[in-house]
Parts: sequence; C-alpha cells; structure tokens
Amino acid sequence: MTINRISRVVLTPVAFADPPLLNVVGVHQPWALRAILELHTDSGLVGLGETYADETHLARLEAVADVLPGHDPYDTHGLYRLVADVLGKETGGAGASFGGMLDVDSAVDTVYSPFEVACLDLVAREADRPVSDLLGGAVRDRVPFSGYLFYKWAGHPGSTDNGPDEWGEALNPDQIVAQAKRMVDGWGFGSLKLKGGVFPPEEECAAIEALRTAFPGLPLRLDPNGAWTPETSIRVAERLAGVVEYLEDPTPGIDAMARVAASTDVPLATNMCVIAFEHLAPAVAADAVQIVLSDHHLWGGLRRSALLAGITETFGMGLSMHSNSHLGVSLAAMVHLAAATPNLTYACDTHYPWKTCSGMAQDVVRPGVLDFTDGSVAVPTGPGLGVELDRDLLGELHERYLSCGVRRREDTVYMRSVVPDFTPNTARW
Repeated sequence: MTINRISRVVLTPVAFADPPLLNVVGVHQPWALRAILELHTDSGLVGLGETYADETHLARLEAVADVLPGHDPYDTHGLYRLVADVLGKETGGAGASFGGMLDVDSAVDTVYSPFEVACLDLVAREADRPVSDLLGGAVRDRVPFSGYLFYKWAGHPGSTDNGPDEWGEALNPDQIVAQAKRMVDGWGFGSLKLKGGVFPPEEECAAIEALRTAFPGLPLRLDPNGAWTPETSIRVAERLAGVVEYLEDPTPGIDAMARVAASTDVPLATNMCVIAFEHLAPAVAADAVQIVLSDHHLWGGLRRSALLAGITETFGMGLSMHSNSHLGVSLAAMVHLAAATPNLTYACDTHYPWKTCSGMAQDVVRPGVLDFTDGSVAVPTGPGLGVELDRDLLGELHERYLSCGVRRREDTVYMRSVVPDFTPNTARW
C-alpha cells in the first residue's frame, strides 16, 4: 500500500469530565478539552494526533489543515515550514498560553506537534512498524509512570452534569495518603507526585512526609508550580532533603531557580521555565535545573522531543515527561517517545487515572492497548501508534464538547466563580 499524499484533514474537538483538581492558579473546570486530528490519505490510511482544544489553538490548527491536502507525510521538515508560514500569515505568528501556567513566544511547535505525530503514525502504518521504530527503536518494552496526586474538592460546586466524583475530597495529609493508596492499589504506580502550590508550604511538606511514612520505598515529587519565593524554596529543600526525588518548579523563572539550585543538593525539575529550545542555553549556563520534563505537545512533536533528549544528555541533565489532561492518542505517543528515549530514566507524569472520575465514556480509542500494569504501560507493537479510534466514542465526546459550554481552559476564572477574591498563588509564599 502506498501512502501517496494527504487527501483531507479532520479535526474533532472533544470534552471529557474532569474533577475539581486544585493548583496554583485555581481549579480544573468540570470539562477538559482536547482535539483529535486525523490525516487521511488517498491510499486509505489514517494517521492520528491529539492536542489542546482551546479556541485560539483550534483556529490555528484549522488554518494549517486547510492547506495540508496534497502534502507528503514523509516531509515533516516541509510540514514545519508550512506551519510557520501559515501562522505568520493567518494568525500573526503570536505566542500561546495553556492553562495560565505554560506560555511560549511562538505557537509554531504546539501547532506543528499533532500534525507531526499523525504523519509519523501514517509512515509507520505504511511500514507496518511501531512509531518507536521511527525514533530509533524501543530501548524498553514498558514505560513507567508516576501517580499524580492533587489536592481537590469533594466535587464541583453547584449543579453539573458530568457525573459523580468518585475520588472525594483531598485537602489534608491523611486524605492525600488515601488518594495515593487508591492510585497505588489501582494502577501499581512505583512513584508519586503531589501537585502543590495550593496550601502554605509547611502543609504541603507535611503531606509529603505523610506519604513517605505510608510509602517508604517510593520516590516522591512535589510540584508547587512556582508558588514559592527562592528563600522559601531553599527552606523547603532543606526540610525535604532525602525525602523527595526532586522538587519541580518551586519558584518561577530561570534566575530564581538558579538561586535555589545553588543552595541545595535536592535536584530541581521544570516544565515551566524550560519549555522551548530557546530556554535551554540560559538554563544550562545558570545551572538552574537538573531535570527537564519534556512534553511533545509543547516541544514540537516526537522528533524534536528526541532532539531535546540529546541536548539534555549532552549537558548531563535528567529527563522526565510532563502531562496535562489527555486521552489515549496522546498517551500512545508519550509511550512510544519514552520507549525510544534511552536517557528518559525518570517515571513519566500522567493524568490518565483521573478520567475515572465519572461513569461516562472518557476516551476516544478502543480499549485494551494502553492498560496500566504495575504502574507501567506496555509499548504498543502494532503498526503506527498502535491505537484505533472508536468512532462512536469520538462522536459522543464531540457532542459533549458542543453541549458543555467550555471553550478554553480557565482555572482562575472558574475558581473565582466559587471564591471571588481568589488570587493565583505564584511566588506568594
């Protein structure tokens, strides 16, 4: 079978139920948004990608989709130039912001990423090989993930139609430990990460220490998303030395992170101050971070993420993987990328278990390929990404997008609908 050229592009925004997970800028809305990208070819193959689905991002995706028919899916360099050209002409080439915490000067990489993933899916399907083979081959057959813990409300306030929240409240150390036990018992995670920046650092340190008592052998991480000053970050690092595997973004910005790094042996990780290639040189020069959390949605797809891995290896930096609320197409891409990245030795983040917060259909891929066993996902061995769309579920989640009323992620706006005087906690403590 010959791929020939891309014949049409189908972009489908979807929504799935999201629990009230608290963070530095507010709280998750009742619905999380994603966009599913399908690249159809005149030979009948279909390649899949997944990305964010806020209105601005969708408009940029659609502008690229309009001019993509006729493109050769093997020509990803040409695809990158096409995206840059379209964004420069159609949308002014402006930056992008996602969830109030991730801001990039150029939207090219975030728009290019799902198209690149879908092209690699097409190429690998034609070759009857997994995508990991296009990235140099899998060096591991299972990819470990970390259980992602959140402070959260018992449920969304007011009347919502996204089903019951089965996880319940988590606002103190005992409740965080209970949440962690459910994660470990249900998915077998071998490490745990707590999303902080919600309560004063002393309370969040107490939660980490309670987790250490409950899970003495598991690596622990704390991520306050820049909620602390450098001075507070240093004090927390002193308190949690020997307790945490690393601190993630304790304070905002490369300069502040460098101040903290110079005062502690606790490794510092980031997915906030180093999220684009132009951030690497100043971060390395300042020795600001020891671990970079990659994210193919932000860094420009799978091959550019592999380039990032080579740079971090060159400078002796560790590598893990960031997660946002995602579905199975993204999870499959993450697994292939992690499998083919030798120096990605820290367990990856994932929001995937939080899709169990309601009794509704919560994914667009057919089940059975991306199961968690002992905290890990086996690398799909089928052609391409190894996953297939369930058309009925895709339609159901698209109808949910049309009816839910959410069109962009706005954690702060939603929080202020409940707590009118709320101010984001960035560098507050």
